[in-house]
Amino acid sequence: MSINIFTMKNISRFSISFLLLLASMIVIADETTPTAVIETKFGDIELRFFPDDAPKHVDNFLTLAKSGFYDGTIFHRVIPGFMIQGGDPNTKGTDKSLYGTGGPDHSVPAEFNKRSHKRGILSMARSQDPNSAGSQFFIVVQDSKFLDEQYTVFGEVIKGMEIADKIVSQKRDGRDNPHERIEMNVRVVEAETTE
Repeated sequence: MSINIFTMKNISRFSISFLLLLASMIVIADETTPTAVIETKFGDIELRFFPDDAPKHVDNFLTLAKSGFYDGTIFHRVIPGFMIQGGDPNTKGTDKSLYGTGGPDHSVPAEFNKRSHKRGILSMARSQDPNSAGSQFFIVVQDSKFLDEQYTVFGEVIKGMEIADKIVSQKRDGRDNPHERIEMNVRVVEAETTE
């Protein structure tokens, strides 16, 4: 009599065990990545990142945030039914004609991925050049799949979408600049390590 270990029952057990192992590895990997909090006068927006999909963009955002680069910048572009945009160092000043044109002294190459621009997604703004992302980012307030694989998704909101909704609903001028300054401070929260 031969023993067939490839019975449906054994294959199912193996599949379930493998999936559980894979899921635990993803959770462990996710726990080592820092999160961030965008603090505004309306409340906080908490972010988690996708380092497996866009490692350079995640590293860039975290490096800029840790250096204080984003502190005192504003959400300078709000479009209801679409997104809120911030991260331009020129917005620390009052010359609105410069808003949307600033960035750091470097750019980040595109890391387009399969993640869709659904509500709550954090993505990097850029010019016409796909490799021109720097510091400006946007949070999608309504599904915007037309952006998929054209802009780099590198994170998502895990708490505080009601704050993004409040920001996007502010009165704005013809260039989509809010009439009222909505300053931010970005705080990085390092992942806790268990030993």
